[in-house]
Amino acid sequence: MAKHKNKRSKHYKMHVKAGDTVQVIAGNDKGKVGEIQRALPQENRVVVEGVNVKTKHTKPQQEGETGQIVTFEAPIHSSNVMLYSSKHSCASRINYTFTEDGRKARMLKKTGEIID
Repeated sequence: MAKHKNKRSKHYKMHVKAGDTVQVIAGNDKGKVGEIQRALPQENRVVVEGVNVKTKHTKPQQEGETGQIVTFEAPIHSSNVMLYSSKHSCASRINYTFTEDGRKARMLKKTGEIID
């Protein structure tokens, strides 16, 4: 009998963090620009403001309460987003570099703009 592998996903280092401005490069919301609200590194996913908006119908929980239609942003895979430069209005891959004071920082390859 074959043993089943553990289906827990691996922890990956993501190229984006919460608070970064990103552009969606794949999927139904391709081309949209938004800020990352939450990063989920265990699942390698991010929640981007205004992207992948889902609708959920909720039943009333208490007597006298009415049901609601709630909209929320669902997570998307981090590989479907690219860091976005607001100054130059373009998306770019990132590069790790060292600043003058010796700390490591993320830099956009296209524009040379330092993010951190």
